[in-house]
Amino acid sequence: MKAKPGPTLLAAALTSLLASQAFAQESAADLAKKLSNPVAALISLPFQLNYDEKIGPTESGERWLLNVQPVVPFTLNEDWNVISRTILPVVSQKDIFPGAGSQSGIGDIVQSVFFSPKAPTAGGWIWGAGPVLLLPTGSDDLLSAKKWGLGPTAVLLKQDHGWTYGALANHIWSVAGDSARSDISTTFVQPFLSYTTPTAWTFAVNTESTYDWKNDQWSVPLNLFVSKVTKIDTQLISVGGGVRYWADGPDSGPHGWGLRLVVTLLFPK
Repeated sequence: MKAKPGPTLLAAALTSLLASQAFAQESAADLAKKLSNPVAALISLPFQLNYDEKIGPTESGERWLLNVQPVVPFTLNEDWNVISRTILPVVSQKDIFPGAGSQSGIGDIVQSVFFSPKAPTAGGWIWGAGPVLLLPTGSDDLLSAKKWGLGPTAVLLKQDHGWTYGALANHIWSVAGDSARSDISTTFVQPFLSYTTPTAWTFAVNTESTYDWKNDQWSVPLNLFVSKVTKIDTQLISVGGGVRYWADGPDSGPHGWGLRLVVTLLFPK
């Protein structure tokens, strides 16, 4: 007859199980914190679905916008990383102005490249900077600016005791493209604040504001968002959702409330 496990053996097994669970939670929380850092060394593939309505001067338009946003870091040397961040919009919209009808397809790609030190500064700040490109890939005249654009981009943030706070910004000038289309000079500013719990829940607030220098007009959506890192089978993912409110914008833009859903595939090293 086999001897029953003694109290010491049971305690050791329980301790090992709890340690394993704690490690899994800690790893998920670490991944959630990296997702809050735009220049983290983490390969990810976010699918960000946005819904906005009351678009246009008559507020009769609506838009579904799926941003496919792969983030791929590369090691430059022992001190520096290069982070590629791409935004490919997939759009379905209708009645964005009287007589506009419906359009579906891809919009213009925004490609950012950040050069970022692997180690934070002495004060704990993380930063990155580089170029941003606008590529006129839109599949429809109403889904594209028909302009090539270029400018600088930068991000500065700090992470401490679960909190992440900072800002990302860029400016794009049009440098070529359809001469019949309006030139572009826009500044994008995204201050952000988030808190990640030990169980990998993240609560976030930000704005994704754009200033159009050609028309002296702000577009200011305020976003409230919650997400959770988990695993489906062997795939690590982050799932989240939230609401936003358009605090300011042109007559041609959205008004009132909107929705956002995000599923992000994670590929940690």
